[in-house]
Amino acid sequence: MEDENPAESIARVRRVLQRCPEAGLHDDGPAVARWVEGLRVLTRQPDGTELATDMPRAWGGGGARITPGWYLRAGLASCTATSLLLAATEEAVELTRLEVRATSRSDACGLLGLPGRDGRPVSAAPLEMRLEVALSAQGVPAERLQALADLARRRSPVAAALSDAITLIWDVRIEPAAAAG
Repeated sequence: MEDENPAESIARVRRVLQRCPEAGLHDDGPAVARWVEGLRVLTRQPDGTELATDMPRAWGGGGARITPGWYLRAGLASCTATSLLLAATEEAVELTRLEVRATSRSDACGLLGLPGRDGRPVSAAPLEMRLEVALSAQGVPAERLQALADLARRRSPVAAALSDAITLIWDVRIEPAAAAG
């Protein structure tokens, strides 16, 4: 199936949301993660697409799968790139290059619940995340490209979730263990 023209699609969605802003509010499809074995987890989206994660061998995992933390960085990079592409399409800017690199720095003590040298708990969250964006467009001034990048950062749902400290509702259901057969 051929992709629809992005500019036409974006314009159509914009018109609908301008007439009826409440149409923009929706529940996102859930990601459902299930333990497979060892430290391997399989996560599925509603259409059946799956991705597997695992921890490195040094952590007791199989080391053959990507870690969940890498998927966080991948989501940040790809969402930011997509937001930039949407903004460029709306502004009729034809990009000739776009690359977004997401990196982070973490303290493994947090994942294990270990205290830092000062005796205080170490956060499991990355200490910082960095986005490096490289883009170009023939005949477009650097200031305009910078403005597009700034707009994309504000519009990226993943970047906004990470920087705006959204509410995380934690709902745990304890189920009886299945009898051994």
